[in-house]
Amino acid sequence: MSQPAQQQSPPGTTERMRPRPDHGEESYAGSGRLSGKTAVITGGDSGIGRAVAIAFAREGADVLISYLDEHEDARETARWVEEAGRKALLVPGDLADPAHCRAVVDRAVADFGHIDVLVSNAAYQMTREALEDIPDDEWDHTLAVNLSALFHLCKAAVPHMPRGASVIATTSVNSDMPPAQLLPYDVTKAGIANFVGAAAQLLADRGIRINSVAPGPIWTPLIPATMPEEQVESFGQDVPLGRPGQPAEVAPVYVLLASDEGSYVSGARIAVTGGQPVL
Repeated sequence: MSQPAQQQSPPGTTERMRPRPDHGEESYAGSGRLSGKTAVITGGDSGIGRAVAIAFAREGADVLISYLDEHEDARETARWVEEAGRKALLVPGDLADPAHCRAVVDRAVADFGHIDVLVSNAAYQMTREALEDIPDDEWDHTLAVNLSALFHLCKAAVPHMPRGASVIATTSVNSDMPPAQLLPYDVTKAGIANFVGAAAQLLADRGIRINSVAPGPIWTPLIPATMPEEQVESFGQDVPLGRPGQPAEVAPVYVLLASDEGSYVSGARIAVTGGQPVL
């Protein structure tokens, strides 16, 4: 099964995608697993972030949605959170700026009082065919958004996280099997996996868990916005399940890691890859 050939300008929007991704809008049913918790989700406007926001809200959490400038997508995510009876905060801005990372945390603390779950999910990538084609500022921006933001968010949030709190970072199957055309992105995703392994040890005595989720090919706006049309058309066909995953198929893993049911899971990397192994 293939998608129609299509392309967008970064960061991409959900509305223009064909077919539209499934974020669990009509399927996810909560059971109170995050009742009373508060969550910060970066990249929460669309894709995996939107699916996680919907799932968290239906499980009982209030949600701050951090996003760049995709205002229409962000408002749609907030609408689903509010329909679940939970509070939604929208905070636009560029996570490449450490000051904005701190501002996101400050807003969550001001409105929620504390942070139970931090999901560092925002990411940037761009396909480049040769090493010399990667602009210096694109390398710096990719590392800042994907990897350094995780550090700045954690550093700011941890003092406001109680025992039992959870940090979840989005890494990628690319951390193990890096495609040549996504070099800066590959480097950041491997860095996230190592950050989580080290931070799990640093945060253990505070009772804070940190884990990562390693998605495979998931159908999100990042794909038509950063890949050539022919790659978009065949996206996800090379994994054992033979198709791209939907954001709704990833979100339940974040729910487990955020919930008290994941109380002994820390330092882990959980693969959601359609059968492609992550070692």
